[in-house]
Amino acid sequence: MSLEQRLERIESLLVALVRREQKKDWYSVEEFARLVGRSPFTCREWCRLGRIEASKKASGRGAFAAWAISHAELLRFQREGLRQVSRNSST
Repeated sequence: MSLEQRLERIESLLVALVRREQKKDWYSVEEFARLVGRSPFTCREWCRLGRIEASKKASGRGAFAAWAISHAELLRFQREGLRQVSRNSST
């Protein structure tokens, strides 16, 4: 394999990696978890508890909607971390 062929192969692999990691408008819990280095279960709990801002979107797979996390929330989480949980005292 010539040097030019090897460079072309490396370039095509880099292009594929960049396409795979492109910014998306919305991320699934699994994608978000991979990007922030946490487990999907933990990220799903953060959604449920309001620690990250997420909304339920129809997933097309079954009766239950899946959490969707915006790119803006991903950036906010990377800058600021988890949101504070508001504790409503019900007596």
